[in-house]
Amino acid sequence: MAFNLKLPGTVYGGKDSLQKIPEIAKNYHKVALFTDQGIRSAGITRKPEELLARAGCEVTVLDQLPAEPTYLQAEAIVEEFRAVNADLIVAVGGGSVMDIAKLASIADTGACRIRDMLSDPLIGKKQIPTLLIPTTAGTGSEATPNSIVAVPEQDLKVGIVNPAMMADYVILDGEMIRTLPPGIAAATGIDALAHAIECYTSNKANPFSDLFALKALKLIFASLEEACCNQDAMEAKNNMLLAAFYGGVAITASGTTAVHALSYPLGGKYHIAHGISNAIMLLPVMRFNKAACLKEFAAVYDSLWGTQAGGLDEKAALTGEEKADRLLERMEGLIRNLKIPSSLREFGVDAKDLDTLVEGGMNVQRLLVNNKRTVTPEDARALYLEVL
Repeated sequence: MAFNLKLPGTVYGGKDSLQKIPEIAKNYHKVALFTDQGIRSAGITRKPEELLARAGCEVTVLDQLPAEPTYLQAEAIVEEFRAVNADLIVAVGGGSVMDIAKLASIADTGACRIRDMLSDPLIGKKQIPTLLIPTTAGTGSEATPNSIVAVPEQDLKVGIVNPAMMADYVILDGEMIRTLPPGIAAATGIDALAHAIECYTSNKANPFSDLFALKALKLIFASLEEACCNQDAMEAKNNMLLAAFYGGVAITASGTTAVHALSYPLGGKYHIAHGISNAIMLLPVMRFNKAACLKEFAAVYDSLWGTQAGGLDEKAALTGEEKADRLLERMEGLIRNLKIPSSLREFGVDAKDLDTLVEGGMNVQRLLVNNKRTVTPEDARALYLEVL
């Protein structure tokens, strides 16, 4: 199987990496800064705005971006952006903010609409460079050519994938997530966990995606709880930004599987946050996949925890199934400790909705084909029932 790796143009990470903004922006004049009102009102965009001004840029802030946007809402923001005539896009925000900024970068001239990209993602062409600065550690949007929008008439979220949306610049600075509420940090962190384990067990997994997925998993299990619970745990926060980025790279090199496929209708119809819906579906799907993924699960366990314990080499002492079970137990414990919802009933989902959910999930064949174990409509129904 041939495989390839796509990466953003230049990535800056670690302490004080925000200070690279003037160097990046010095050759540009008009900047469109994409964010949302919550991020801006919390003062998180203040430093990037100051640094852009220091570079001599005229900055127009577009902060009317909604969470979990529909394609129509995304189109409205892109229309507003076109009037700015910017020569650089800077996105400061979570996945939705970065996703819309990426769409703007390939729809600048108005020659194609986002509605058109739903059926033909490749019609968009890169018109304007992008600098993406994530304010959550989970989506990995800064590393991917993907943009997710809701399609209300289908009660579904749809991924628009176009290599032209790869970022030109990325900044990963822990200061941008220092004050992130623990609940959001937990949900987005589990989203990164889902990216990593799905990509590692995907039918499209390859040496590139495995490298980044495994490193992401190591960082997440070592850092997520501390990053959520301690505002001053900057090493853990920077590690989570790296983990989210690595998870995004793994997506680009491989692809997510049934967890994401089955979570899309939950966001599209019930507006459940993307990280929460993935966290709810993660364990049921991974247990469903266990028999088909024993080798991969065991390899993850060995890589993360297969060390000398009690005088025994656990790599040799445990069977592949035992290692898989221990990995799933660790995942379950992490989700439980972070107090992430585990039932769809908390969001008003009822058994009467199963037909709609199954239909929506089964429509996401671009991800279901990546799953090691074939998912039938009956399997999807059983998986949803497990979390009702």
